[in-house]
Amino acid sequence: MNGTPRFGLPFLSAGQAQKELVHNEALQTLDFLVAAAVEEPPRTSAPASPSEGSCYIVAAGATDEWLGKDGSLAAFISAGWRHVAPAEGMSAWVKSSGIPTVYRSGAWELGTVRGSSLVIDGQQVVGGRAAAIASPAGGATVDAEARAAIAAVLVAMRQHGLIET
Repeated sequence: MNGTPRFGLPFLSAGQAQKELVHNEALQTLDFLVAAAVEEPPRTSAPASPSEGSCYIVAAGATDEWLGKDGSLAAFISAGWRHVAPAEGMSAWVKSSGIPTVYRSGAWELGTVRGSSLVIDGQQVVGGRAAAIASPAGGATVDAEARAAIAAVLVAMRQHGLIET
């Protein structure tokens, strides 16, 4: 094997000439992969005047210099564009929006946060979706205002996916 299994970072070989070139190549790749941060959401073409060290996600249907590099991370370095195919679960921060993105099932998911619960200051605030709650109906005394308020709360909880419909 000539490189690492996930990102193809080059290995040094015994007796290899100009090892510093291979080592520097690996460092440049690590520089944009570790704690990855991209400039903006995925785009189909390279920016006209990228700054050195800037990084982008190549969108589906890429053109020109990025043709055939769909889904990859593209970093602009002194030698030009360097592309690395993402690994499952890889994440990046989108600087322009402050939104995280994660590579899942062959595509980048922007802004989708997955988990089993939301805990703030040690207290669970949101957990898994609860069972459906019936809208208010019946009873001996009907309070229209209270019933309307309860119905509105239930509608909001259903719209946010907190309870089933």
